[in-house]
Amino acid sequence: MNRTSRLMPLLCLSLALTGAPLAHAQGKPIGDEELADVWGQALFSLTNTNDGTYDFSRITLNADIKLNANLGGMRLGEYTSTVRNGTGADIDIARLQFGRTDGTLAQRTVAVTDPYIEFVYRNVANSSTREVVGMRLGFGGIQGDIGLQMNAVSGSLLIDAGSSGTVDSRNDTLGGKRWDGTAATCANAAACQIALSQIGGVTAGNASGASRDFFISVLKSAVTFPTNAATGLPTDTAMAGFWLNWRDRLSALNTTGTVPANVGKK
Repeated sequence: MNRTSRLMPLLCLSLALTGAPLAHAQGKPIGDEELADVWGQALFSLTNTNDGTYDFSRITLNADIKLNANLGGMRLGEYTSTVRNGTGADIDIARLQFGRTDGTLAQRTVAVTDPYIEFVYRNVANSSTREVVGMRLGFGGIQGDIGLQMNAVSGSLLIDAGSSGTVDSRNDTLGGKRWDGTAATCANAAACQIALSQIGGVTAGNASGASRDFFISVLKSAVTFPTNAATGLPTDTAMAGFWLNWRDRLSALNTTGTVPANVGKK
């Protein structure tokens, strides 16, 4: 119980004992024309879908958020993988920075819209075999400069690196499992000339709008999530463990591995 919830009963009791008048209001009906001028949106929305194999329940926070934050040493899914162990984690990101302080005022923050959490179930109708398969966290949209120092990532990534080419996990022989982007992990070595460690950050979104397919999932078995309604494109299958999906409107800040400055005001 927080401090406010503890104080409220005491406040009400004090008002009653001192004889202080309590404010109250009486409901008043309004006409159809007045009602037509009233509108609003729920802070949270719940959406349930089914693809024939899995059931999905998504809770969306209908909000626009601007943030500036620095994260470091992100290692998710630490366990031994006999197929490809990599750095020993599904997602190994040394630095993750939302926003930068070496550019314009607009670049100081990253805009995030409609963050959501979605749960995945199997056999919902059968109580004897019903189970939770996992969940994912994502954004309806994300736009801005994000500093990144990636060692290895399990996921589906597509980053436009300009004249240097592209970084595309679909070139990986194992479909993006603990992938580092190097030529040694690609079926076509010529298509993997930029390692993840060479990407110093990304710009999410472009002149057409925000990047619309970012999510991180944690699953006990592989799941193909429903087609992304915003992009109209199918989503690559997310593998078991932790998985990062990010392919829409994503371009590299540089290919020198230089993470932009993001320091607080002194």
